[in-house]
Amino acid sequence: MLCAGNDENDVTAELDQCSVREMTRTTRKLASERHDFIQLLNVCTEKKDLYCGMQLHVDIVNRGLLVEENGTISLANKLIHMYARCGEMAKAQNIHDDMVVRNVISWNALISGYVQQGKSHKALDCLLLMQCEGLSPDAFTFSCILKACGCVEDVEKGKGIHRDIVKRGLLQGNIVLGTALVDMYAKCGNLSKAQQLHVNLCAQDVVAWNALIAGHVKHGHGHEALNCFEKLKCEGMFPDAFTFTCILKACGSTRAVNKGETVHIEIISSGLIKENIVLGNALVDMYSKCGAHAKAQQAHDELPFRNNACWNSLIAGYAQEQKDCEAMNCFKKMKDEGVSPDAITFACILKVCGNMGAITEGKQIHDEIVCRNMLKNHIALGNALVDMYAKCGMITRAQQVHNKFNIRNIISWNALIAGYVRQGQGHEALGCFERMKGEGLSPNAISFTSILNACGSTRSLKKGKHIHEEIMNRGLLEKDLVLGSALMDMYTKCGWLSIGQEIFSRLRNRSLVSWTALIAGYAKHGHGEKALYCFEYMQSHDVSPHSPVC
Repeated sequence: MLCAGNDENDVTAELDQCSVREMTRTTRKLASERHDFIQLLNVCTEKKDLYCGMQLHVDIVNRGLLVEENGTISLANKLIHMYARCGEMAKAQNIHDDMVVRNVISWNALISGYVQQGKSHKALDCLLLMQCEGLSPDAFTFSCILKACGCVEDVEKGKGIHRDIVKRGLLQGNIVLGTALVDMYAKCGNLSKAQQLHVNLCAQDVVAWNALIAGHVKHGHGHEALNCFEKLKCEGMFPDAFTFTCILKACGSTRAVNKGETVHIEIISSGLIKENIVLGNALVDMYSKCGAHAKAQQAHDELPFRNNACWNSLIAGYAQEQKDCEAMNCFKKMKDEGVSPDAITFACILKVCGNMGAITEGKQIHDEIVCRNMLKNHIALGNALVDMYAKCGMITRAQQVHNKFNIRNIISWNALIAGYVRQGQGHEALGCFERMKGEGLSPNAISFTSILNACGSTRSLKKGKHIHEEIMNRGLLEKDLVLGSALMDMYTKCGWLSIGQEIFSRLRNRSLVSWTALIAGYAKHGHGEKALYCFEYMQSHDVSPHSPVC
């Protein structure tokens, strides 16, 4: 019996050993499979190959590799990262939600995905949920969250993150995190703080300089951006494509065409223009904004590939300088090349149609916009249509388009009001003005300028005085020369020449428009000698009858 018992124990022990060996082999097999899938997912993520990634996901599920408790977290994290990188955030979120256990890497993959897809508020929500699970953010988490803060310009949230980073001692020696802070403050418009942090970085690379330069450009500090660019080069660093793109924007905003030409030469020397369409578009845009249309056209023609952004820069440049025929020709060439116009293209070309009175072309473009169902998502297109019809004298059609808008903004109302004024329908313009305010919209300087013209044409002095009071209460008169001229013109047309003269005398800068309004007021009301005196006085102050400004 004893021997039998011993034999039984030996058998049991042997079976246990076999089970352990089998389990070990199974575990090793699963580990090997997981490793292989992780490597394959890395390739899909790098190439943004969603189709292959989804196939791998199916295989992983079928093999039960996400069901096992041990080692599944790394595989799930890779799936989240793959889907996030491919822009499939719903799928990434589903995998994340199904995980029994999540770590910092899981949350980082999700947060970075939301930031990359421009869903910054989602990323910020994820940070709170992550912290609620008792997980502590690392340097990568913070760098992503700082980018999210910058995108939504939430400087207060960014400051709180900054304090947390300092408290945890993560900033020392971390150039990536330091650069993320510079970028956040720069995007939020706190450029002095961004500059301070930039100076104190443990090391300053091109990425850090780019963050500072981009911030200056974004907030209209073109000259400061150009200064940063020169400092970057003085430190022996080489600008990359992003640096050049930002600097070309700075040249365009400051109309520094000579500096832009120098940068253009540097870009050609670097060889970057051949492989970067964004940089090529920025080059065309810079020349267009500087009014150097021949150079813009040449840069455009030399590009190896032209997309709608490139054509838009050229068309917008011509439209801005009222070179309407050139803009229209570009639009036709663009379509001939098979490049599909987008909302920006249509908005620009509708402006051109309005300037030219090209109602036939404008109607054709309207039909194309409707066929492509673009009006629902692009309110700027609706505004451009109202403006085009109004400028072409089809004010009833402009009103019809305007009435169809689910949401009307100040721009569409201004276009409609200006159209009524242009057609000599001042009372209708005044009615539009009141309806606009009835919808809760606050008039701006453009609204007031048009409605003052309406008051003048209809001799609505009482209404004009009320508008004058509103302008003064909002402090707009000191900021806007055109508004001052319109106010003076309203009073002179209504026969209040003394008030018109008083406003004229208070204008800091006097344009040909303001002089003309005063002279016309005197002439209209039988004060010919005063009109002639003003005309001679205007010329003595170097204001030509053909000059647009002082």
